[in-house]
Amino acid sequence: MHTIQRMITNICSDNLSASRDFYTSLLDFVVDYDSDWFVHLISKDRQLELGIIDRTYDLVPEAFQQKPQGFYLTFVVENADIVFEKAKSQGFEVLSEPENTFYGQRRFLLKDPNGTLVDISSPTKAP
Repeated sequence: MHTIQRMITNICSDNLSASRDFYTSLLDFVVDYDSDWFVHLISKDRQLELGIIDRTYDLVPEAFQQKPQGFYLTFVVENADIVFEKAKSQGFEVLSEPENTFYGQRRFLLKDPNGTLVDISSPTKAP
């Protein structure tokens, strides 16, 4: 068996700059690489990576150049309410306000500029 050395989630985008700005302004990401076809984001502690690629770039097979469907991204943060307020103040498309779940998380949902469902959660004490 081969050891996994790193994992990067890549989002296909119609607007790289809007996507970059969404993730860097809302979460703990900074720009590591920025071009006209790909943006690489990395968390400030350098533990997490997120790629954003031009949906129509040659490296993306045509069958996968559609809007995202069938998955969503979850980011676990210290305080979901603070991130929620930031998302609202920046005019991001919030789909649900923060609420406590039966499984011990406080979470809200929003949509990124590419149509990707984003779940922002923080742990709570057991219900």
